[in-house]
Amino acid sequence: SSGTVVGCDRSQMNTTTPIKTPFKSNEADEPDQNVLLGSTPVLIRINVLMCSLSSSSLSPPVLSVLSSCSLCSLLLFSPGDDNYGRKLVIFSSCLMPPSHQLNHHHLLQYLMYTLDQYVESDYTVVYFHHGLRSCNKPSLHWLRNAYREFDRKYKKNLKALYVVHPTNFIRIIWNIFQPLISHKFGKKLTYVNYLSELRDHLSWDQLIIPPDVLRHDERLQAAQKGGLHPSSKTPPPRPPLPTQQFGVSLQYIAEKNQGVMIPPVMSQTVAYLKDKGLQTEGIFRRSARVQLIKDVQKLYNQGKPVVFEQYGDIHAPAVILKTFLRELPEPLLTFPLYHQIQDVVRVESSLRVTTCKHILERLPEHNYMVLKYLLCFLNMVSQQSIINKMSPSNLACVFGVNLSWPSQGSVSLTSLTPLNIFTEILIEHYHTVFSSRCPQAEVLP
Repeated sequence: SSGTVVGCDRSQMNTTTPIKTPFKSNEADEPDQNVLLGSTPVLIRINVLMCSLSSSSLSPPVLSVLSSCSLCSLLLFSPGDDNYGRKLVIFSSCLMPPSHQLNHHHLLQYLMYTLDQYVESDYTVVYFHHGLRSCNKPSLHWLRNAYREFDRKYKKNLKALYVVHPTNFIRIIWNIFQPLISHKFGKKLTYVNYLSELRDHLSWDQLIIPPDVLRHDERLQAAQKGGLHPSSKTPPPRPPLPTQQFGVSLQYIAEKNQGVMIPPVMSQTVAYLKDKGLQTEGIFRRSARVQLIKDVQKLYNQGKPVVFEQYGDIHAPAVILKTFLRELPEPLLTFPLYHQIQDVVRVESSLRVTTCKHILERLPEHNYMVLKYLLCFLNMVSQQSIINKMSPSNLACVFGVNLSWPSQGSVSLTSLTPLNIFTEILIEHYHTVFSSRCPQAEVLP
């Protein structure tokens, strides 16, 4: 059986660099059949399961099983956000099995079940079209029904749809469905001819791209005049500015700010949100205007003052805070603690708070201070959850992936649960887990 996309290494999108990936060649039609459900190994042949179920709908338990197995390689939630603070969902056509092996009605239910976990927040979809062939292509009738099934909640919070490697088939389908598609929804569509064009919108290390798609992109690039690769168009990285805030380490920021331990971008966004945003419904779940976020990042990196009041968008500082955490060279919880955090789910529930406390004691002093500052604020946000709807669990879903990720590879769907549980404990039991360590230069919101 083949490897699954879930949990594969983060690909370096420079196509001249070897890609670390668990895929094997010519495996798109044969998903991994081994699923571990709880502690019991269960052998599931996904294509048989999807075809043989005779009921008109899949029950929640079955959908839950499917969401944990390699059918997830058809629809990926790449943990983390795009460059604008929106959740990222990836769909790869080349991983679709032949139509006779897959019940497309059940597939639609599975897609909706999976998306339901994310559509309450703003989100982005990347659709890799290469690999959709006559043998695995759904019917026009199915496509029409699918568009109608995805009601307003799916369409409203979808902020961008990137169709990578579009063909004439895509453009024909778009024209056929034009009468059904609103002008507002149509503006969310962006055709992406080459993977390099995604650089402006997404982080390369977030994308989990099947080798078939990478090879197809290389062929398209080679066919260009001069055979230029995306890497040849990318300028070399510039050294950071002395005032840089994004993409540099906590230590660098402290050294350039007279030893101040809490980065200015954090203290300023937290102060503004504490004053103005604690009762904002869905705070940290919404995105802000793309250009606004770019402008604010530029101001911070240039050391210029940022006055959030003048932008009139309470979600702007929330997105900026998440973006800052996500762009740290090393996560706030550090690389060495990643696997210890993952093991929290193996600990008895009654002992998890104590376990989390012990894990935090292994953090470097600077990281601990910044984390405590952030979690103190998130605890304040959660205390207003009756109004803002941001419970510790909801906040954990947003911040978990921005606090910890592995040094190699991507945060997979299976590793997302322990990460969220750990983060939820830090928020809900803030006063307990941070009680034993009080740094001398401690600062709190």
